Amino acid sequence: MDIDDILRSVDPSTGGIPRETTDLQILTRLWVAERSAPELLAWPSDGVFERVNNRIKAQIEKVEDMTGDMDPTTNFALIVIQTELERFKFLVRSYLRARIAKIDRHTLHYLSSSELRSRLAPTELAYATRHQALLHNHYLSSFLNAFPPQLQNLNDTAGGVSMIDAPDLDTAVFVRMLTDKEVSGRGSDRDNSLNAAEGDVLIMRWESARDMVTQGEAELV
Repeated sequence: MDIDDILRSVDPSTGGIPRETTDLQILTRLWVAERSAPELLAWPSDGVFERVNNRIKAQIEKVEDMTGDMDPTTNFALIVIQTELERFKFLVRSYLRARIAKIDRHTLHYLSSSELRSRLAPTELAYATRHQALLHNHYLSSFLNAFPPQLQNLNDTAGGVSMIDAPDLDTAVFVRMLTDKEVSGRGSDRDNSLNAAEGDVLIMRWESARDMVTQGEAELV
């Protein structure tokens, strides 16, 4: 048995592009985008995380079944599976940590409207709601209860000034163009536009790049 036979035993779909490889590419792009964007991006609705979680569970079960087998061929296959498993686990953990960090930083912002709440997964929405309730109760017991009732709201907008801390949409991001397009961006001194070709990498404000990224015309790098 040569190495190709061993790899085929680990992944029988070798020869085409397996679903696991496609999901890994999607997960990697989601991870890069979430770490680069200053605000929370929409939770993927294509079921990629459900498939990845099922894949991780299946691989863990396979590793447990193969552990202890002294056959050299099986041991090599076990190393391949464990390496793939750790790669998936790292991406999932890092992606979720990036999202949780944004939710912790701007919890009230993401709970302030139905559009923003729709970006969260059901478990993230439950976490954010509970997190904000605990934080508000802590503030009340610490100092807010000494204020007049009209000053105890954390989402007050009196005087035209909102107390809700929001992400900085002026943060600079790098984007790679996925199509030819005329790109417009807001600058400090003046706005600018240019004809960008597919594959070009641009640096611009997130507010100017957001629509292109969400519409699939560009990706964060």
